[in-house]
Amino acid sequence: MTNESLAGYANLSLYSAMAVFTIAMVCHAVYLAALLPARDRLRAGAAERDRQLVGAGAPLPAEAPARPELSSRAAKAAGIGSTTTWLGGFLLLLSVALRGVAVHRWPLGNMFEFAVMGSMFTVLAYSIWSTRRDLRWLGLFITGPVLLVLGMAVAVWYTEASELMPSLRSYWLVIHVTVATLATAVFTIGAALSVVYLLKDAFERSGRASVLDRFPETPAIERTAYSLHIVAFPLWTFTLIAGAIWARQAWASYWNWDPKEVWTFVIWVVYAAYLHSRATSGISRQTATYIALAGYACIIVNFAVVNVFFVGQHSYSGL
Repeated sequence: MTNESLAGYANLSLYSAMAVFTIAMVCHAVYLAALLPARDRLRAGAAERDRQLVGAGAPLPAEAPARPELSSRAAKAAGIGSTTTWLGGFLLLLSVALRGVAVHRWPLGNMFEFAVMGSMFTVLAYSIWSTRRDLRWLGLFITGPVLLVLGMAVAVWYTEASELMPSLRSYWLVIHVTVATLATAVFTIGAALSVVYLLKDAFERSGRASVLDRFPETPAIERTAYSLHIVAFPLWTFTLIAGAIWARQAWASYWNWDPKEVWTFVIWVVYAAYLHSRATSGISRQTATYIALAGYACIIVNFAVVNVFFVGQHSYSGL
């Protein structure tokens, strides 16, 4: 029996998290915007020094990349952004926990619950990672998509708290779907890094200045994205295998060519192609990254399209 009171508190925590993420997103955007004046002042000062040296007959100094100190506005915005991102993650954790207690089951029984838990994993993974590395420059690219997904969850995919349908009452739900959700979260961060890498690479090739100049070096961003995909791919492989085992128990067959099964395999193939292309010397990093983003596009299609418009044995959207 569903505890409606706890379900209401779970929704309240979710709405609070969305409000907090809105603040976090704005702060991360302000942080990036605040980097521009510092960069422009640095270049203007360097140009003025060069003019003075040339006027005095001195040779131009060799160029050395400099990283000016953050302005107080940028530092303050970054601090608030990081704090509110952490707070939003904990509010999502509270929402997931309350939802689970309210329905007396693992809260991954429909699209709404998957979206909320996936957002929670994404934010907490980013926040924990940011304690080891300076990732303030990535915050906008995490909180923005998370807020979009949560908005879709509330407006389009929302499902009232209820008991689990009989076909999902298995310990494999906890194993299979949780690992799939975690893999999707890691793929999401990898996709965000891939987008940043392609943007920064495009600006560098064109010679145009941008706030991306203050981000880490382009090869470092690409390597980090690759590392995350290396972590996520085995998780997705496990998802595929665990799903087949669960299917054997539920439907007496490991594989039924169900739309969800097919698209889960398509995602695996595309990311396998990415990892292969990334390890192949004749394929550029940019091409490999586009393949990775194609894999993430398949994840979006699998979740937002196949779940809603395709009828099969995995019709568990709750809509």
